[in-house]
Amino acid sequence: MSQEPGRRRYDSLRRTAQAQQTRAEIARAALKLFVSQGWTATTVRDVAREAGVSVPTVYAVYGNKTGLTRALADAADLAADVPHLITELESSRTDPARQLAAMAGYDRRLYERAGDVITLVREAGRSDPELATLYHDGRVRGDQTRVEVFSSWPAGVLRPDLDMPSAVDVYAALCNIDVYTVLTGERGWSPDRVEQWWCGVLVRELLA
Repeated sequence: MSQEPGRRRYDSLRRTAQAQQTRAEIARAALKLFVSQGWTATTVRDVAREAGVSVPTVYAVYGNKTGLTRALADAADLAADVPHLITELESSRTDPARQLAAMAGYDRRLYERAGDVITLVREAGRSDPELATLYHDGRVRGDQTRVEVFSSWPAGVLRPDLDMPSAVDVYAALCNIDVYTVLTGERGWSPDRVEQWWCGVLVRELLA
């Protein structure tokens, strides 16, 4: 009798692990299908078949296809390691060039680890208003981070011909998923090279 609570506890851990495994398998299957055949063309039934689970299981875990895509987007943010970015920004408060390098490093991690998710959310947003809002909100958060960082710099650090909105626009024009994809996918650049190029060009284009 004394071993029964232990067995129940391990059973609970086992169920938790199985549930996590199921979520991961569904997410992997969804990402594979969304990327290979497009978000619009992929059905929940397709995802269930690819993951080896029932359709009701997919609905029970993620709600619907939009909910599943939201979960993938949340995972993308985690993959880019926001806490690491914050630590780097805080440790280089007096060095704008290092702060730009920290932001470029974050963008490199985001696109390298989750660029396919960003692309599919943008694609899905063309037909799903909720995901269009999700994509838009992500871009807004990025702009807000840049404004917060740039605003912390002393007067005269930004190039004199740039106001704040223009500085944010320049950053967004350089460090985005399309530039990263072209350089790594079509031009043969490594992610390290992209990050290093971003660091240099951001300093030249933004700092006085």
